[in-house]
Amino acid sequence: MTEAPRDNLRGGAWLLADLSLNIWSLSLVKWLGADYAAAQVVFFRAIVGLMVISPLIWARRQQFRQIPRLPLHLLRVVLSAVTLSASFFAIARLPLAVFTAISFTRPIVTMLMAALILREVIGLRGWSAAAVAFVGILIAVDPGNVPLGWGLAAMAIVVLTASAVVIATRALRAAPPIVMMMFYTLGLSLCSLPFAWAAWAPVPTHHLGAFVLIGCFAQAAQFCFLRAHYFGAAGYLSVLSYTSLIFSVSVGYFLFGEVPGARFAPGAALVIAASLFVTLRARAGPDSG
Repeated sequence: MTEAPRDNLRGGAWLLADLSLNIWSLSLVKWLGADYAAAQVVFFRAIVGLMVISPLIWARRQQFRQIPRLPLHLLRVVLSAVTLSASFFAIARLPLAVFTAISFTRPIVTMLMAALILREVIGLRGWSAAAVAFVGILIAVDPGNVPLGWGLAAMAIVVLTASAVVIATRALRAAPPIVMMMFYTLGLSLCSLPFAWAAWAPVPTHHLGAFVLIGCFAQAAQFCFLRAHYFGAAGYLSVLSYTSLIFSVSVGYFLFGEVPGARFAPGAALVIAASLFVTLRARAGPDSG
């Protein structure tokens, strides 16, 4: 597949779809609680996702005849398995807004990696917008109120490995989406299987629907994620991803009764302002940053 020119507005639309689908997937994981090992949830997610994309894999099987950069595909799979397992572990133990707020250190790490490893030009405006959005996160979620524990430790792993996954994805930008999805989903199932087997808990019938929806939402989100990073520049997407704080706090409030503090509104306003800034700047050119 040849690489297309950057189109930040198109990439941003795909990213917003990815964020929305991921919030619903994580909400279902949170609803299931800590009764299931993270590896078991990851395994279900992978198996359902594999069933969803199986017809597409068969229809586009010719795209698997030549797969360049195979080691990088495998590295992405391992990093993704660690990221998803740590995410599912943490989301069951932290408030949804806190989970999302901590994950917002990830775009800064991603931007830094993109500049150093991929030699992407972020630009002063991109870094400035990221800084404003990050300050907004600190205001919206008081770090002093973040509970200490294994959930917080898992989030530290998520930030590092998820940033590395984004860089690997961007390096594999020219690969067909179905190849990326097959490696990711099949790799997740194989990596999580032994750990899920060791910690397997019986799944009652009324939880099966939630597991299926987690897989469907997450698989659709992955496709949107790949399209976002195919079209959009790193600096633009990194800042725009801060809008998921709005989604997560809304879902946390309406579904889980998690009431945001008084500092949330001004902090969220800064996040929205930074996101609107980079969105409007995107109209000036594909790599504005």
